[in-house]
Amino acid sequence: MRETASRLTRRVGRELADRVRSRIPRADLDDRDPDYIRENLPGLWLLTSFYFRADVRGLERIPAEGPVLLVGNHSGGNLTPDTFVFVVAFSAFFGAERRLHPLVHDLVLALPIPFPLEKAGCVPASRENARMALERGAAVLVYPGGDWEVHRPSWQSAKVDFAGRKGFIELAIEQGVPIVPLVSIGGQETALFLSRGERLSKLLGLDRLFRLKVLPISIAPPWGLNIGDMLGHFPLPAKITVEAMEPIDLRERFGPEPDVEEVYDHLTTTMQAKLDELAAERRLPLVG
Repeated sequence: MRETASRLTRRVGRELADRVRSRIPRADLDDRDPDYIRENLPGLWLLTSFYFRADVRGLERIPAEGPVLLVGNHSGGNLTPDTFVFVVAFSAFFGAERRLHPLVHDLVLALPIPFPLEKAGCVPASRENARMALERGAAVLVYPGGDWEVHRPSWQSAKVDFAGRKGFIELAIEQGVPIVPLVSIGGQETALFLSRGERLSKLLGLDRLFRLKVLPISIAPPWGLNIGDMLGHFPLPAKITVEAMEPIDLRERFGPEPDVEEVYDHLTTTMQAKLDELAAERRLPLVG
């Protein structure tokens, strides 16, 4: 009986994974539509300014042209408000023609979101897609912490947690592009995140099926108790602050053959110090 239930669970899981994969758009950098971005930018700017009271700093530190890897800490569940706020601010500052390609988890691209993420430049997160975008002179936004960091408990809001992932450093060295650290706070206050649910994810085989190491548990509207965040949630109007730091030329700073471990330690330490500064500015949850 137990074996039959196990086979049934695996079969349902495979069928669900196939359906999710069928919803993931293929990566085509030309799907990014500057006209679409330009037309929607005023309304999105008003939304981020008044709902999230967006405070985006240091955009002038980001190179105005040429390839660059923007490396951020990540918050707020599957519908990440810090990404939304930054993309709007970036497009308003540099103009819709400046290419920006956020790397997005497959599951997010498969969510029933009422606007086309690919038109805003979003592509499935992979080294190949990042490489293609950098080779076309784009700014590429990567969140090494991924699903692990974005679903951390709310009381770890002021913590950078990349879970030891270093592939983005190897990519930056390979492509010879600068890294701009991008630090944000406030996203983990848009819901009450209780647990990553990593044991439950492993038990259900979600890492194998969906590249998900977590099955998060949170309290968020409109669902109340929200398990998995598979359908997203309605984010609370927390104040979102994002700051771009000075670009880092890896070979200039760490020598002709940068040590990946050394770069990782420097980057995460520097970003954590900045996040501590931003956290110290906040007085109350949501209010900021």
